[in-house]
Amino acid sequence: MNELTSEFGVFIATAMDIVAALFILVMGLLVLWVMVTYVIDVTQTQQTIRKNYPVIGRFRYFFEHIGEFFRQYFFAMDREELPFNRAQRAWAYRAAKNVDTTVAFGSTDNINGSGRVLFVNCAFPTLGQDGVAPQPVTIGPDCTDPYITASFMNISGMSYGALSKPAVLALSAGAKEAGCWMNTGEGGLSPYHLEGGADIVFQIGTAKNGVRDLEGNLNDDKLREVAAHPEVKMFEIKMSQGAKPGKGGILPAEKVTAEIAGIRGIEIGQPAYSPNRHTDINSFDDLIDMINRIRTVTGKPTGFKMVVGAPSQIDDLLSAILARGIEFAPDFITVDGAEGGTGAAPMPLIDSVGMSLRESLPILIDKLKQYGLRERVKVVASGKLITPGAVAWALCVGTDFVTSARGFMFALGCIQALQCNKNTCPTGITTHDPKFQKGLHPGTKAIRVTNYVNNIVKEVGMIAHSCGVTSPRALNRTHARIVMGNGLTKGMDEIFPELEKIGSK
Repeated sequence: MNELTSEFGVFIATAMDIVAALFILVMGLLVLWVMVTYVIDVTQTQQTIRKNYPVIGRFRYFFEHIGEFFRQYFFAMDREELPFNRAQRAWAYRAAKNVDTTVAFGSTDNINGSGRVLFVNCAFPTLGQDGVAPQPVTIGPDCTDPYITASFMNISGMSYGALSKPAVLALSAGAKEAGCWMNTGEGGLSPYHLEGGADIVFQIGTAKNGVRDLEGNLNDDKLREVAAHPEVKMFEIKMSQGAKPGKGGILPAEKVTAEIAGIRGIEIGQPAYSPNRHTDINSFDDLIDMINRIRTVTGKPTGFKMVVGAPSQIDDLLSAILARGIEFAPDFITVDGAEGGTGAAPMPLIDSVGMSLRESLPILIDKLKQYGLRERVKVVASGKLITPGAVAWALCVGTDFVTSARGFMFALGCIQALQCNKNTCPTGITTHDPKFQKGLHPGTKAIRVTNYVNNIVKEVGMIAHSCGVTSPRALNRTHARIVMGNGLTKGMDEIFPELEKIGSK
């Protein structure tokens, strides 16, 4: 026994010696790091704080970095954050998980805030369930292959490349189950878009990825190849997007893999440039020509996406259409507001360029009516429309469809980590790093995408029911009031009165 006790004591002593040695080693390395860092900081000339406060000054940048994550969990109120606050994100998460979306006690929103939308409840709401299924809408009725869909909530443009493979797979499968469409974004049509079987809107960006030759020119044979897929229902020419109107982009050479090059129709290992606009569209007449070329070649509805800079731009467009004839009109126009998002954009553009959707959407719809084109041209609204109230607002204004990108990212599990412009997205949505992608299971997330759409439709129907109509598409401007600067509300129909039709005098 004494011998065993002695051996145990030796073991403990040895272990303590090892711990002490490790402690001394760690402390030595720490002291060495401090000394080296001190020398580096006092000799560098790039950062004043580090030079004046060597070593300690580095914590300032560390806290600045982690502050953006701590704010959303510990310090910000429910309605304070941008671009999306906690209340908006929480609703999207709960809707995607198909759990209870009700809240207790009272609203955390400021219902008296200027610009706030309040819906007009009916004194005697219709009896029965909250709304009925949306009615189908036909886009491009004169096309060889028109598109008929009932879904008013759809997935906006997000390219494969900007999104990971599992994210695209989840969106495609979820959209198929929900009966909504999915926009490819400007990166071309990947196998992962097609795998889920969803309806596809093929977006043609300024680089014409997927329908181009190696010089970047639109290729009719490539258009026919894409249109041959039964899943591809429409074509959308991207003129501009809300987050960065007038800005192009570049995909670095190291990201142009054989797969990406094959999908986009570009050279392997060469940087891929997206011009800041279509080099072959120099006027609205050119845009009309391009729309009709694509529609003729593919036989499918064709429209375009734009950010409105000023109302006069809409007048110039619609005047050009009327001069050519109503048959030359686009089948749809997607209007993106300055609220729109992207993976990466310069702050001056993302903050300060373009009209907001709140202003541009009603102007576009009213001018289409004024020029007698509203029945011919369908309207798609895009820009921070991720909750039932926001979608219902757009339907009241008069849009036919709503698309969202970031709402569906939340459905996939996005935590607004603000890492979209890096390859470090912790949820695997906007990264191609396998260690992050492995956490995103397409089958599980597809269910959440479907749930998100279904709950949007359900709760917009609830608002419609409260307003006294049975279907979301029956909402109009008499069903919404806007809080003005004095805290009082004014009817949306009063703020945006009907314009006198062109040629009515």
